[in-house]
Amino acid sequence: MNFQPSPFVAPPEVITTKSRFRNAIGKYRIRRSNACIACGRCIEACPHGVHHIRNHKLAPPDDYLCVGFECKKCVDECPQKALSLDVNPLMEVIGDRRWTPDLLVSTWYMAETGEMPKGGVETETGGSDGGFDKLRFVYKNELPADFNPADFNTSIKLNRKDDGRDEGVIGLPIYGGGMSYGSINLMAIIARARAWKEWNSFTCTGEGGYPEELFPYDDHVITQVATGLFGVREETIQRVRMVEFKYAQGAKPGLGGHLLGDKVTPKVARMREAVPGNPLFSPFPFHSVYSVEDHKKHIDWIKEINPRAMVSVKVSTPSDVDMVAVGSYFAGAHIVHLDGSYGGTGAAPDIAKKNIAMPIEYGIIKVHNFLKDEGIRDAITVIASGGIRTPADVAKAIMLGADGVVIGTSEMVALECIRCSYCESGRGCARGIASTDPELSTMIDVEWATKRLVNMLAAWRTELCRIMARMGMKDIREMVGRTDCLRHLDYE
Repeated sequence: MNFQPSPFVAPPEVITTKSRFRNAIGKYRIRRSNACIACGRCIEACPHGVHHIRNHKLAPPDDYLCVGFECKKCVDECPQKALSLDVNPLMEVIGDRRWTPDLLVSTWYMAETGEMPKGGVETETGGSDGGFDKLRFVYKNELPADFNPADFNTSIKLNRKDDGRDEGVIGLPIYGGGMSYGSINLMAIIARARAWKEWNSFTCTGEGGYPEELFPYDDHVITQVATGLFGVREETIQRVRMVEFKYAQGAKPGLGGHLLGDKVTPKVARMREAVPGNPLFSPFPFHSVYSVEDHKKHIDWIKEINPRAMVSVKVSTPSDVDMVAVGSYFAGAHIVHLDGSYGGTGAAPDIAKKNIAMPIEYGIIKVHNFLKDEGIRDAITVIASGGIRTPADVAKAIMLGADGVVIGTSEMVALECIRCSYCESGRGCARGIASTDPELSTMIDVEWATKRLVNMLAAWRTELCRIMARMGMKDIREMVGRTDCLRHLDYE
């Protein structure tokens, strides 16, 4: 593929944005005993800002910034031996095997600082013993001494059809997945829209309607059309540059969606034109689509209503996903969005997430190769989602054959989700993210949340550029389908 220069999009400004809670959670814990004489030696010794003066006194340590036993200079150099270091016992109870405690705290660090952690935590893989956790990079070079992220291009064009519609150039090979009004807090939805606008990319409404608070961000919002058609109107289709048909969700293919009654508040019900307090179901599948021709009618309908919009088709990864992708191309889709089973929030049942559909890493490469064999790979954009947690996961998905990825849970973790898996309940989310409860909803400040999301993506972009540098690449598009840059631990 010959690469044409993409317009460089300057990354937005990173503004340090601390935890909204009094005691941020970190991997390590620093204890200061009564033997401390406040000499300040720890402040001089620590290179990570754990110790500092506040109100003319030595403040309690910000030990969530500590990188642990690979440093512990403050402990070693304390003249009174007043400091001790251990692993935070919370690390044994938060997270899960995919979203390990290390990945949680490293994402929180990125959301605060806009940088990758400086050590002490695993930032690349989880503990699932499968999926992206089994893949490793095969680097060609060391990181150059003069590495500068501004020298690398991470922009991609979503519309490859040259059909006069929006080209959809985005600053990162990433955009936000569908999370509906009802499934998460409206403040979080607005913050996502603001953050993706700053990154010149997109967020998606999910199947919850189009709140008027999103109107200022129309050019960076995707209207999702799914089986329940909640909140779908001609006006909401005409507002946007991209419309997404959701045929299936990787975390629960064949099951449709279910919003419990206690999350259907009067505001949510009004948006979805439903009854407050009543559960809502999105059936599976579209009962009007049983062929490529039916599929084409749907896409033609959207194109007729909005002559400038790109159309994305979101599907899960059945064993014949390659045929689904080809069918989507001939039906007129600009993007085929493959949604794997590793994603989903706590509202998706584990039995579905773990036992239905093909693992996304197999689905991506199968679709990429089949589209190449059919001679249409350069005419359609392949997007992958479902368990993209880190910049390393982004790079792995692209090396397997995707052009870009969609994320969702990572954004929630940036807002300090702890993966407690009570997302389905109206008052179950202790962090106020996956809640429509009026009281819990006030826990999210839009300005704070926007900065956290912008910062996390800044860290991701820098890390993607580091990976490119070590692969000898300058453009993210060079990475597509480069399976020679990966090795699988089971096949060595």
